[in-house]
Amino acid sequence: MPHYLIAQSELPREREVRRRRAGKSSGETYAATLEQMQPGVETTILSPADEGVEPLSVEALERFDAVFLTGSPMHVYDDGGPVRRQLAFMTQVFAAGVPSFGSCAGLQIATAAAGGGCARCRTAWKRASPDGSARPRPAARTRC
Repeated sequence: MPHYLIAQSELPREREVRRRRAGKSSGETYAATLEQMQPGVETTILSPADEGVEPLSVEALERFDAVFLTGSPMHVYDDGGPVRRQLAFMTQVFAAGVPSFGSCAGLQIATAAAGGGCARCRTAWKRASPDGSARPRPAARTRC
């Protein structure tokens, strides 16, 4: 059976807020989804953004069949300890050559660790209303 590493990008407070709202942290949701998709799969949840979490070596990462980086309210352009710790983690994942998938903040981290960049989107997006007309949407979005 495959063994997947789930790297949750939520910080402890964000995980608790999400648990109260949705019942599970992003990492726990990923684990439950993977178990539904492939019963018996083994998952390990790691929180590389958290202070004091011991980074995994390339050798330790090579033992996993894939790495999943979850989403969170984090933005890679908000430089700080949590972002830097996740970038270091993802750099190790790439060095290990383990297949990886990132969603939302996880994709931002993967993009930046691979040498790309992300910036706050300054233009307003539009969304369609039920009657088909377009309405402005807030511009606080991220583009990579």
